[in-house]
Amino acid sequence: MYPLHTLSNGIKVVVIPSVSAHVCHCGLLINAGSRDEKDDEYGLAHFVEHTIFKGTDKRSAYHILSRLDEVGGELNAYTTKEETAVHASFLPQYLERAASLISDMVFCSVFPEKEIEREREVIIDEITSYLDTPSETIFDELEERIFANSPLGHNILGSIDSVRSFSRADAERFCRRCHLTNQMAFVVWGHVDENRVLRIAEKYFGCRQQSSAIAKRTPVNSFNTFTDCRQQDTHQAHVVLGFLTPSAHDDARLSVSVLNNLLGGPCMNSRLSIALRERSGIAYNVETSYSTFDDTGLLTIYFGTDQRNINRSLSIVKKEINRLASRELSPAQLSNVLRQYTGQLLMSADSGESIMLSVARSAIVYNSAPSVEEICQHVQSEVTAKSLLSAAQTWLATDNFAQLIYV
Repeated sequence: MYPLHTLSNGIKVVVIPSVSAHVCHCGLLINAGSRDEKDDEYGLAHFVEHTIFKGTDKRSAYHILSRLDEVGGELNAYTTKEETAVHASFLPQYLERAASLISDMVFCSVFPEKEIEREREVIIDEITSYLDTPSETIFDELEERIFANSPLGHNILGSIDSVRSFSRADAERFCRRCHLTNQMAFVVWGHVDENRVLRIAEKYFGCRQQSSAIAKRTPVNSFNTFTDCRQQDTHQAHVVLGFLTPSAHDDARLSVSVLNNLLGGPCMNSRLSIALRERSGIAYNVETSYSTFDDTGLLTIYFGTDQRNINRSLSIVKKEINRLASRELSPAQLSNVLRQYTGQLLMSADSGESIMLSVARSAIVYNSAPSVEEICQHVQSEVTAKSLLSAAQTWLATDNFAQLIYV
């Protein structure tokens, strides 16, 4: 477990040492995303993420973009349903430069109108580009309909109309309401001295005015199930199924995460890949994904296939789910499944950026900072053949799912 420090204004700080690293990664994770938007703010969290690059009271947009680029570093950001991150990669000697820049962007952005107008068109282009990709838009529609009565169902990018309506005042209001210091974590990964990191964190983040509050989100009160097939003029059929699953705070999430990997994870020997692609030859792209949120979770199964093979493919998918829900894995099978899952977790530790962002998320959601080795040990001790069977029966082998097809 990495030590978790808390600054006087509530910002959490974690240092992840890596003595052999030649590159350093750091990031500020904020517990605020599209789920925290009000009814007239769809897409505003993502809009803010873009426009904090456009100028502060100290730096112009050009100076923000050049500050790390000119020393060979990189600066980036992203928005999800429940979080916003600003992160950087650089040589270790430029840690203070990166921390100063990120702090300035998050706390001192001025959202200049001329820059906002230019960036507005960039975001709109991002939206239109996204709309041209049915294999991605199908997921947004699925979530919008599953969580129809919740902000969790909102499209992260928003709509063209909503993006055109946003102003500097909207961005500033969202930051005041949602970018709260006790809902932030600053994490550094690399060959760095912990005391130096803490001094830098105190200098650039500890000086910020405290803005603490308990994160309150509208709870998900319903999970809408449906079956729908829509004409989209695609060359192949896109099929996605969505299942209600445990939240980030439910102990069953570990078993569901392992099931997700077994069923359709990135390895080519996942059960759905073997059944649909290798054995039947009727699908090229097959994948599953498990997303956890504050109060619920969503597991999706996606595949693309020829329209003639939709029903056959769905039959195979349901057969594989029923296999998982009908009998416990043997000790040898369980050992293989957990070895593969934890192996993938440990391989992810080869990416310092991935570790840094994962630990930042844990610091905010769980108020702890476990190492990947500790997570693997937890999985090995907590996930059993019985827990996997129970999870499959409870969350997957039910009629409580949504099905959307684009043809």
